[in-house]
Amino acid sequence: MGVLTYTDEHISTIPPARIFKASILDSHNLMPKLLPDAIKSVEFIKGDGGAGSIKQINFAGGFVKHEIDEVNEKTFTYKYSLIEGMGISDKIEKVSYDIKFEGSPDNGTIAKMTTTIYTHGDFELKEEELNAGKEKVLGLYKVVEGYLLKNPDAYA
Repeated sequence: MGVLTYTDEHISTIPPARIFKASILDSHNLMPKLLPDAIKSVEFIKGDGGAGSIKQINFAGGFVKHEIDEVNEKTFTYKYSLIEGMGISDKIEKVSYDIKFEGSPDNGTIAKMTTTIYTHGDFELKEEELNAGKEKVLGLYKVVEGYLLKNPDAYA
């Protein structure tokens, strides 16, 4: 099995508590509203959103299942693994994410996400595939950030 780990960082003017509430705690409600053409629904097929829960995200062209490992509202951390659906194949066993929203000096947020990809055998991802995955995640983050900027009372 191969393991590839990388970390991305994004800076926002939105405080960590608001981004965490919107993008993590209420993502199952917010994301289908913000991206109705892409995300058809989000449902918990096991649990209520806490550790051990399994969340299924239904897209126009498929689905993914996330197993939630940790949700900490005090430290604004969220850990989960992509365990089934789009992105999982005979070459990729699972993808784990470790997300932390930290306060910045200007009362905004420094979002750090460490991604660990577990591959079968000696399979190696191409740079283009990695970049495409990073861009999708950043795109979702920017959609939530844009919504919060336009709606300053939301998730306050």
